Amino acid sequence: MVVDPYSGAYADGVTAPNHWQKTGTQSLTVHGSYSLGVTRGGYTVQVPVKVAVTQLRAVAPAAGVPDPGTAQAIALAMLTARGWGSDQYSCLVSLWNRESHWNVYASNASGAYGIPQAVPGSKMASAGPNWQSNPTTQITWGLGYITARYGTPCGAWAHSQSTGWY
Repeated sequence: MVVDPYSGAYADGVTAPNHWQKTGTQSLTVHGSYSLGVTRGGYTVQVPVKVAVTQLRAVAPAAGVPDPGTAQAIALAMLTARGWGSDQYSCLVSLWNRESHWNVYASNASGAYGIPQAVPGSKMASAGPNWQSNPTTQITWGLGYITARYGTPCGAWAHSQSTGWY
């Protein structure tokens, strides 16, 4: 039992609330490796610190059903083929609405081009020779990029939400 000498509050293993079962979301970015060092009585103990990191997630507004034949319909079919659900589609729609408004010809001064805003745009040639005008080619490349770098469209959307870019 522990008693606070100032307030008289007490806690013990039976009546103390379990503070470890709280819910909520936090994020932590750790670069490098860390250890905890303790020195006492001339001895030093180094304990490696292990940090469990989970993928940052963000929720995007529901995208709804796209019109047939549009770039968004092409993307939905590709996401479905990958086994991803409507949550990932909504994140992708929000992400590429922000980046290009789904315009295959969108470009900016930094050299970003197309629906996924590849920098430089010519990188999308790895997905097909018609990368400059074909939404299927651009979406194929963009989903490959997102998968390799962020794991999922919601991972990319979360990064974009926190940094303003992906």
